[in-house]
Amino acid sequence: MGKLQISVEPGKQEVVMTRDFDAPRELVFKAHTDPKLISQWWGRVDSTTTVDKMEVREGGRWRFVEREPGGNEYGFHGVYHAIVSPERIVQTFEFEGLPGHVLLETATFEEHAGKTRLTSQSVFQSVEDRDGMVQSGMEEGAVETMDRLEGLLARMG
Repeated sequence: MGKLQISVEPGKQEVVMTRDFDAPRELVFKAHTDPKLISQWWGRVDSTTTVDKMEVREGGRWRFVEREPGGNEYGFHGVYHAIVSPERIVQTFEFEGLPGHVLLETATFEEHAGKTRLTSQSVFQSVEDRDGMVQSGMEEGAVETMDRLEGLLARMG
């Protein structure tokens, strides 16, 4: 339904992504908190994602492994700091290929007339960390991931 909007302001330690979905927020929130659904939309189009761990509660841990067709694997993990259904998820996010570079991610789910605006704010430890993530192809991956989420929501709705 919507196009992903990404805000990367010079000199700031954050990335803000916003996308509108033609689905109620309870459904969009469920897609973010149900391990059976994560593997259907999380990650790049040509990859598969396995949910290794997903304890959706304050203090719970999560870990996803993304596999490319050529066999490369990429692990991601974090800890949930807040789960406010169906309004907000606060969690850490760390790419296992660059350990020690942890960011804090806050996803908010706002419903307007049966549609949902998902806003994800990622705060990095430094501007350099943020710039490195942006230069790694984050935008292309985020667009593909949100397009996959939109497709899943359409099938669920």
